[in-house]
Amino acid sequence: MFSRLLTVTFDAHDATRLARFWAGMLGREVVEDADGALLPGDDTQLSLRFVPSRTETVGSNRMHLHLTSASRADQERMVATALGLGAGHVDVGQRPEEGHIVLADPEGNEFCVIEPGNAFLAGCGLLGELACDGTREVGLFWSEALGWPLVWDQDQETAVQSPYGGTKVAWGGPPVAPKEAWNRQRFELAPVEGDQQAEVDRLVSLGATRLEVGADGAVVLADPDGNEFCVKGN
Repeated sequence: MFSRLLTVTFDAHDATRLARFWAGMLGREVVEDADGALLPGDDTQLSLRFVPSRTETVGSNRMHLHLTSASRADQERMVATALGLGAGHVDVGQRPEEGHIVLADPEGNEFCVIEPGNAFLAGCGLLGELACDGTREVGLFWSEALGWPLVWDQDQETAVQSPYGGTKVAWGGPPVAPKEAWNRQRFELAPVEGDQQAEVDRLVSLGATRLEVGADGAVVLADPDGNEFCVKGN
C-alpha cells in the first residue's frame, strides 16, 4: 500500500489570488473547496493547493517550482506572463551565463523558468520539477513513501518521479539550512486504500515522526529532514 503525492500545499495570505496566479502560469482551473483553492493535476503533473494563513516566511523556502520552456521565445513569453500576473525578478546569486530565470510569485515564493533544451527535465511537462533542499536520506525516504523510483542518485543529490512520468521531485543534498519555523509549503498524502492509520504506521516505520492531528483529522508528520507533511483522512 502506497501513498500518492496528492498535493503540494502553499500557505498564502491571499490564497485565491495566489491560486489564480499559478492557474495563469500552468493553464489550469481553480477549484475552490473547504480547504482553500486547488489546482488539480493528474498522474504526471503535481496538484497545487493554496490555503489561507497569516504565517510569515522565516528563512528561505525549502522548495520551489521549475517550469519548462520549449524555446527562448517561449521562455520569454512565460516570464512576461508571470510579470504581468504579479511576479517579480529575484537575485539568488545566479550567474549571467545561466539559462534559467528566477522569479518570485506575488507572495514571494521563488520559482524558475528553465531554459529550453534542459536534458534533465526533458519530457517532464510544464511543471517539470519540484526542487527541494534536502539530504540524500530524505530523497530515499520519499521514494519509499510514494512508491516512486529514484531517477537520480549522485553526489548526495536525489530525484524521484512517478512511474507514469511527469514532474520530478528533487533534493539538492547537504548542507541543508536549519529549520527556524514550520514550512509554508508541504506535501499532502492520501492513502491509496483509504486506511489512514495503517498508512501513518507505515510512514513512521520508514523514518517519519508523528507530530499532531489537525482540526480536519489529517495526521501531521515530519520526514527525516524535519519537513512537515500530512496524511489526509477519509
